[in-house]
Amino acid sequence: MTWYEYFNEIVKTKELIRKYIHETPLDYSNTLSRTTNADVYLKMENLQKTGSFKVRGAFSRLIRLSEEERKRGVIAVSAGNHAQGVAYAAKALGIKATIVMPETAPISKYLATKSYGANVILYGKFLHESMKKAEEIIRETGAILVHPYGDLNVILGQGTLGLELLDLKPDVVIVPIGGGGLISGISLAIKYKLPNVKIIGVQSSASPSLKVSKDLGRLVEIEPSFSIADGILVKSPSELTYKIISELVDDIVLVDDDEIANAIMFLLERNKTVAEGAGAATVAALLSGKVSYNGKKIVPIISGGNIDLSLLARIIDKMLYKTKRIVKVKVLVPDKPGYLNKVLSRIAQIRGNVIDVIHDRISSDVKPGYTKIYVMFEIPSGDALSDFLYALALDGIEATLVE
Repeated sequence: MTWYEYFNEIVKTKELIRKYIHETPLDYSNTLSRTTNADVYLKMENLQKTGSFKVRGAFSRLIRLSEEERKRGVIAVSAGNHAQGVAYAAKALGIKATIVMPETAPISKYLATKSYGANVILYGKFLHESMKKAEEIIRETGAILVHPYGDLNVILGQGTLGLELLDLKPDVVIVPIGGGGLISGISLAIKYKLPNVKIIGVQSSASPSLKVSKDLGRLVEIEPSFSIADGILVKSPSELTYKIISELVDDIVLVDDDEIANAIMFLLERNKTVAEGAGAATVAALLSGKVSYNGKKIVPIISGGNIDLSLLARIIDKMLYKTKRIVKVKVLVPDKPGYLNKVLSRIAQIRGNVIDVIHDRISSDVKPGYTKIYVMFEIPSGDALSDFLYALALDGIEATLVE
């Protein structure tokens, strides 16, 4: 199939699935534009139905099934967004869906998938173990496998997102990469019409299979390690996505979890946008300087917003601590009434908000008759922290910032 034929198939797919999906907004980010010295438009696919782009590919695949195939039902293997997309599309089209998820799948994504009416089976710790269970079910029932990225119809569906960028005429589009279905579809949609647009992929450093494959010029498998960007942890792309990416994607960069966490916090605080780790990876590439195009029109794809709330809470706490908006101070004082009150009153003077207080009287470095106190509190600014430490020094209280 030629690139022209791929493009036409994506246009046809857009018409097929139009009534089932949102055309998600492009949101100009003043803050991100100033930070990167570019014109940055966020493609808000986290506002898509089911909270992710995956529903595009799911509808594209399922809507093309024959009547006989629909009767057999569909099956998918996924830890999250693909599961929800297939379950939602199957319910909308009246098709029975079975989803096999690893036992380690986030509970929020498990419950969301069940809420769309799918039969959800938890099996294995890893996706390849879940796939073995799916293959067993396929042999027994004849269900149709909906692959998350190694299926042309799925890629065509993801490509409909690219069509929504054409009117903007961007200079650079940044896309998260797991198995490569999204970036393949977007590349096919954009490069035919706007061949000079740079398509940049972003992978987690915990799962660099496509980056390494592209650099080596051959398809390789790399076992992923842990990352908060669970949506892009893939052992290997498919032959199909690798072929498209090799020809159409200009570059692939890697970001780590600290950079992704920073991007999640940035989007939440500055853009009022909830993004999951995979969805924030594109902004992580911008904020870290790994993708830099001064003065250009840049579109990072925010591919999904289905982040586990407990993980989000931990990321917020970590980033507040890392940026010293929450601090922990160790003080050593006589174990007598009034000394803790002195410390707390100094915190109040700088408009700090106490979160936690811990006493330690038994550690080997604590002199008899003294107590070590750890105080964790919010502060309005770095200057306020300096004022606090200086005031304690005037009180004769030994204080140390705990990094």
